[in-house]
Amino acid sequence: MSTHGEYKVPGGKLVVVDFDVVDDQIRDFRLSGDFFLEPDDALDCINEAIEGMHPNGTIEEFSTAISQKLPKEVHLLGFTPDSVGVAIRRAVTGAAHWRDYDWQILHEPPVAPVLNAALDEVLTAAVGEGLRGPTLRIWEWNAPAVFIGSFQSVKNEVDEEQAAARHAQIVRRISGGGAMYMEPEACITYALYVPGELVRGMSFADSYAYLDEWVLEALKSLGIDAVYKPLNDITSPHGKIGGAAQKRLGSGAVLHHVTMAYDMDPEAMTEVLRIGREKLSDKGTASAQKRVDPLRSQTGLTREEIIDRMVEVFKRRHGGTDGEVTEGEWDAAERLVEKKFLTEEWIRRVP
Repeated sequence: MSTHGEYKVPGGKLVVVDFDVVDDQIRDFRLSGDFFLEPDDALDCINEAIEGMHPNGTIEEFSTAISQKLPKEVHLLGFTPDSVGVAIRRAVTGAAHWRDYDWQILHEPPVAPVLNAALDEVLTAAVGEGLRGPTLRIWEWNAPAVFIGSFQSVKNEVDEEQAAARHAQIVRRISGGGAMYMEPEACITYALYVPGELVRGMSFADSYAYLDEWVLEALKSLGIDAVYKPLNDITSPHGKIGGAAQKRLGSGAVLHHVTMAYDMDPEAMTEVLRIGREKLSDKGTASAQKRVDPLRSQTGLTREEIIDRMVEVFKRRHGGTDGEVTEGEWDAAERLVEKKFLTEEWIRRVP
């Protein structure tokens, strides 16, 4: 059985693998791609390392076999032994590629923050059930809010008096991760609703960077030296730009959403959020003001101009047509707001 797999290394090069599977062994393994490798015969070493291995090996097993086979003086530029392992796993598991899908791009008028959270769940479920294709949605919201991760404690994360004073609603999202104080038009938030096949064969950590690579390209085209800092931060030499979070449904569909600072008020953020000294120390910073560097200060561009560039880069890389949330999806999200997201049982599931 001939097998083909590809993996575009976030911030790196394309890794392509082709091989046959005979009697549960990898045969005639061939690595290719637009990476750089010195010396030339190291390519043969990599091919030989994988030859005869079981196709259901782990990424770590493939990576270890390659590392042990490579000569001491070798230079791999744009890829790693791990990335070859990812490409093999994606080949074996039948992973899909961005261009295998007809993407929809949604950018609706502002809605209540809690409705955005509900829409994320509804649209992810719709992709998982085959009711809509993979989708990118740009959030817009009409009021300040404190978004907390699915497993965070309200008491530990939010100063409720300060939040109420700023008329900020507490919204618990379905994904994990940390708390964010979000004011209208002060952030850029987007969500990807994708089938699990797109990230099949990847670890959770690899999937974060993979799903956001197009954003790094967009930011770099605006003059920002943006990089991905594991597990889920987008950052630059000037400071953190934003963070990602994921939720995977039983259907296999993946919600991946990111909030980036455009023109955030750091003083308001520290008043509303109980950002502990331990967390700040862990980030190597003395204050929350130094942790986030908004896109406005780095680019001088309007929020709309940055979003336009992001969508432009996404369409160029992955395709996509403009769409809209259906009437049925709006209705489902509004019902979910009442039945779940506005209930004390959900908001304070972790008091």
